Amino acid sequence: MNADDRISLGRARVATRLPAQDLDRARRFYSEQLGLEPVDERPGGLLYRCGGVDFALFQSAGESPGTFTQMGWEVDDIEAVVSELKRRGVVFEEVDLPGLRTRDGIADIDGNYPSKGARGERGAWFRDSEGNMLGIGEPVV
Repeated sequence: MNADDRISLGRARVATRLPAQDLDRARRFYSEQLGLEPVDERPGGLLYRCGGVDFALFQSAGESPGTFTQMGWEVDDIEAVVSELKRRGVVFEEVDLPGLRTRDGIADIDGNYPSKGARGERGAWFRDSEGNMLGIGEPVV
């Protein structure tokens, strides 16, 4: 391994960090509403793994503004996922902006990244117990 390989962010794994003012409350939300359990934990932090990618909740005195999507999941059937999460008590954002409107919590979005081979995406957003804005997306081919 040469020095360039050791410092290349293009080869590094990406891991999201989400703040939690109350880590116990966040653990309950992720377990009860999202059906996720930490794969590991340390004082002040919970580590989760979805689809081979890690994200961590960490104890923080600061709070998230919740004004933008901080993390998202790409799913194969957004309607089924949204329906199940609603059944578990997750409240989805309703958006009514020019070019972006949700119906039953799901928006149809024109365009997608060419590398994904999709012409668009369907999206839905919700906040976790700590105010972090999370998203769910399904590419539309």
